[in-house]
Amino acid sequence: MKLFLGNARQWHWISAAICSIGMLFFSWTGITLNHAGDIPANSDITTIEANLSESILQHWRSLDENGHILPENVRQYLKSKYDLYIPATIAGELNDGEFYLAMPKPGVDAWLSVDLESGELIYERTDRGWISFFNDLHKGRYTNEAWRWFIDIFAVICIIFCLSGLWLLYKQSTFRLSTWPIISLGVLLPLIIILTSLH
Repeated sequence: MKLFLGNARQWHWISAAICSIGMLFFSWTGITLNHAGDIPANSDITTIEANLSESILQHWRSLDENGHILPENVRQYLKSKYDLYIPATIAGELNDGEFYLAMPKPGVDAWLSVDLESGELIYERTDRGWISFFNDLHKGRYTNEAWRWFIDIFAVICIIFCLSGLWLLYKQSTFRLSTWPIISLGVLLPLIIILTSLH
């Protein structure tokens, strides 16, 4: 603790250098999330409808794990005919003869459905644009483990930035009489809004 307090200025500028761009990103996406209903969204929808051949279906039905992974021959068929790549690592569900595979990503909703009896295949991808992509990154929605670790580490660095800044304000408060009134305003303003309009 003494090491942190004694080097507060150094902790402050290092944490600021590391997280300044990230804070701009999360602040901007905080505004876009807060006004998501006011921002026009142009969704790009891609739909594929096909019928799988009986030979493909027979091979699929013969597999022991046909309820979890989209078979290799189906993925090759979609890649060659529709230029649609589906990773083998994504697990789906099989219920009452229908295979369903959800493939959401930041800013994108995608799914694939196959009827194993009739061979009817439907794929739909909805790309909601860059703002939606960044909003999902802000929330950690449909992201991977690496991005979730980044958010946690970034949050810790922001805490260091804030605590070191508060300590520096405390040390300089005798020379700046407005320090504590402004800090109090920063505490009271959101508290008043919560108590008067959200409680």
